[in-house]
Amino acid sequence: MRAGDPDGHASNIVAFPLSRGAAQVAFDRIELMRILDLYGRMVAAGQWRDYAMDFSKDAASFSAFRRTAERPTARVEKRPSLRHKQGMWTLYGEAGQVLKRGHELAGVLFPIERRLLKVVEG
Repeated sequence: MRAGDPDGHASNIVAFPLSRGAAQVAFDRIELMRILDLYGRMVAAGQWRDYAMDFSKDAASFSAFRRTAERPTARVEKRPSLRHKQGMWTLYGEAGQVLKRGHELAGVLFPIERRLLKVVEG
């Protein structure tokens, strides 16, 4: 029997875990400014209308949508565990295919920036 348990049943619920898990992966200020700058330019060009961010212990991702109810048009993912392999940055297309991987955010965002230049010129 547990102290303070009125009906005498043992409880396994822990309100505050004693050990902290791995830290959550997030974008730093410069990375987020770069991504949101591109997002703003794509909104101004009429290409994107909404975005979502997801943060977990393994990865952080930024997804951009043409319409809210659709699949993301583009998704940028930061996965630090791949830093020393193929690079921690990945750009995914609408169907989930890998468009670009790299160690630098600017290089991974380049295919979207190039598409933006075509929209402005055309």
